[in-house]
Amino acid sequence: MLFNSLLFLLFFLIVTPVYYLLPHKARWGWLLAASCYFYMYFKPVYILIIFFTIVVDYIAGILIERSEGSKRKLFLILSLTANIGVLAFYKYFNFLAENINFIGSSFHAPEIPLLNFVLPIGLSFHTFQAMSYTIEVYRGNQQAERHLGIYSLYVMFYPQMVAGPIERPQHILPQLHRVNNYSTENLVTGIFLMLVGLLKKVVIADRLGLYVDPLFANLHAHSALDMIVGIFFFAFQIYCDFSGYSDIAVGAALTLGIRLMRNFNYPFTSTSITEYWRRWHISLSTWLSDYVFTPILINKRDWGKGAIYFALLVTFFISGLWHGAGWPFIIWGLLHAVAMCYEVYTKKRRGKLAKKLPPRLYQSLSVVFTFMYLLFAWIFFRAHTIQDAFFMLGHIVTFNNMSYTAAGLMSVKEIFYCLAIIIILMTGEKSLYKIEEWSIAKKVLASVMLLVLCYFLGVFNEAQFIYFQF
Repeated sequence: MLFNSLLFLLFFLIVTPVYYLLPHKARWGWLLAASCYFYMYFKPVYILIIFFTIVVDYIAGILIERSEGSKRKLFLILSLTANIGVLAFYKYFNFLAENINFIGSSFHAPEIPLLNFVLPIGLSFHTFQAMSYTIEVYRGNQQAERHLGIYSLYVMFYPQMVAGPIERPQHILPQLHRVNNYSTENLVTGIFLMLVGLLKKVVIADRLGLYVDPLFANLHAHSALDMIVGIFFFAFQIYCDFSGYSDIAVGAALTLGIRLMRNFNYPFTSTSITEYWRRWHISLSTWLSDYVFTPILINKRDWGKGAIYFALLVTFFISGLWHGAGWPFIIWGLLHAVAMCYEVYTKKRRGKLAKKLPPRLYQSLSVVFTFMYLLFAWIFFRAHTIQDAFFMLGHIVTFNNMSYTAAGLMSVKEIFYCLAIIIILMTGEKSLYKIEEWSIAKKVLASVMLLVLCYFLGVFNEAQFIYFQF
């Protein structure tokens, strides 16, 4: 079920009031049933996959807590194997088979047949959330959850199960047990955040998609200038699409009295790639930091700085692979790793340079260069193939045909319209997130204004959120 659909509006208008009308003991069941319906709307049979991992992890959590010594690690490994195995089979089997077949063709080896199925939506997100539970139980940071229904809701909570934020059990499980009394403040604030997210999605992301999607579908028909505009627009398309989803998720959860973590913090104002990953998809970057980067760094600490470089390369290789089963995603991840390795290596030199230049100039240049590198890396993320990515890079670097063709894309007037929307968003976004300081009346008025803007300026083609494919 898409957040930008009339069906979700009806779903929300039923689920939220009934939640508060029910006694506390019945609420988890209502939310779990609603979450199951929400997920099954995409493809009902895939809910069996989630049920399988839920049962495995629920039992594993209890066994880990009860056991001692090597048995605890054994149960953790079994749980992680089940989760990673499901993810690997559905998301990476064909990718591995294609690469093995390519190598095997040189030796005339028999081909591995490819499987024909649709990737379960949001599989990477709820797999990582489920894995964090058993890891935290193993580390002693979380008690094993005895209530199977509450644990199931932790994995399947509808606002964030498809595209995050990827939550930790310590943050969510206590809230699912807590009695959440109705709060007008939470309801109004939550609806406002949902409308902010909707505006990002239908007014900005989907409108930019009218330019970006046709461009990448047929790169050979467009000029270098088209491509430069396209990759610039894609950066804001994916930001508004994904942060818009996160805003709606946070807002929908808040109307139920449940607080989710903030997933974005103005990432395009970052002065380095390292800072960018503290601001972009925060729930994933902190997950990778806690469960991949830091453990590698601790185990390899005798390597000195080499441990940092190695940990970064492994972490961002996994990050790229997590985003998609394809070499363009892996290259995108490794480009970020290389940039962060460079920042570690040049930290002292950049510090000396910062002292020589005026602070505002140095910061502004850092933001510009960081954003330009992000645009370069986004080419590999968005291109359908590595060949497309290099074709695009070749045209841009050589300035091959810098005239604007607009063929099948936008007019110059529409481009300036989109740029104006982007500028307004970037300058006004910070004030939108100070809503906790606003009065209820001001929140209601702002919500009405957002709704009007969405209605008159939105693109209502019910386009799927980009991160659903991950």
